Amino acid sequence: MTTLIQAELPDQLVQQARRMVERGWAADVDSIIAESLRRYLESHQERLSEQFIREDVEWGLKGGD
Repeated sequence: MTTLIQAELPDQLVQQARRMVERGWAADVDSIIAESLRRYLESHQERLSEQFIREDVEWGLKGGD
């Protein structure tokens, strides 16, 4: 399953992505964007999990109903 998204990107990034496709480094710009997003999410996963845990603990300590 895939989801269509619309995003505004700096022209320079789009040009770099297109050059990579032209040079055969990627199948298309969509695959570059998907891979970039995957890598970003993977690299920030630990920090996000830690943030959620801290918020849950704080909520628990303060009795947030």
